[in-house]
Amino acid sequence: MRTPAVPVTPVTVAVVTWNSADVLPGLVESLPAGAGDVPWHLVVVDNDSSDDTVAVARRLCPDATVVQTGRNAGYAAGVNAALAATPDAPAVLVLNPDVRLLPGCLPTLLASLDRPGTGIAVPRLTDGDGALIHSMRRRPTLLRAFADALVGATLAGRWPLTGEVVSDPAPYAGDASPDWAEGSTQLVSRACLDACGPWDESYFLYSEETEFHLRAGALGFGVRYVADAGAVHLEGDSGTSPRLWALLTANRLRLFARLSSRSRTAAYWVALVLRESSRAVRGDAIARAAVRVLVRPGLLRAPRGPAWLELATPNPVLRPDAARAGAARP
Repeated sequence: MRTPAVPVTPVTVAVVTWNSADVLPGLVESLPAGAGDVPWHLVVVDNDSSDDTVAVARRLCPDATVVQTGRNAGYAAGVNAALAATPDAPAVLVLNPDVRLLPGCLPTLLASLDRPGTGIAVPRLTDGDGALIHSMRRRPTLLRAFADALVGATLAGRWPLTGEVVSDPAPYAGDASPDWAEGSTQLVSRACLDACGPWDESYFLYSEETEFHLRAGALGFGVRYVADAGAVHLEGDSGTSPRLWALLTANRLRLFARLSSRSRTAAYWVALVLRESSRAVRGDAIARAAVRVLVRPGLLRAPRGPAWLELATPNPVLRPDAARAGAARP
């Protein structure tokens, strides 16, 4: 692998936080080794934390730029605020606060941005126990949605035609070019950012990275999975919080609707209802929350945000402050 030229202007490391005081120190501690000899500047965008996240950020990294939005603005809004704070950065490494970079991650990702047609580079991700995270994704289609509903995402994902999640471990052994990827750790080139413009803030949380990656790919700035770059993602709680699963499901539908016709969107809605209903009848609380949202057209059309989450599940079964890595919690 070719060693990249070290940029003169620091790469921006952008972190969006919400009550992240407990996980932020581990991320900051990992940055020097993860960045290697690449100069970097930390930008922390805080979505109105009620804990001491801001104080922790300033104490751990006094030179960091700290942007306080003054509200729970959402993940994409936080990313956009970080981009606005450092408009001259040659690239921006977007991280969730519960990510820990492994040594050499940033320079390895940076080198891959020189590959023609690449605008976004993502590493091999493992969880806190060292298990591989299936972070690569394929474009959502009707066939993939129905396969997920009928046999589950893990089984369907073993074959490109039927799975949105790339669940076969073999492709993760080498570099690859997925349609999009899990967004906790991603290096975005300046050329890609300039071509694509801001992240779409209307999603609030979930599907915003899907939309951005697909938009970037359509403009010739594809996603590159880099197997030699590594990071640990402790992961949030979308799979255990009814509120967050409801939002994730609703935003999957919103994204598909923006990519497809009304008739195909209606069929996609059927696939989502089938998937969630089949799990709800087995007593799955998060699936029941998703079904309740899917059958409420007004809520599906409503603006996303903290108020939407309250309307979706006013009496959540599980802890309501779980989130996508502390980025924008209800």
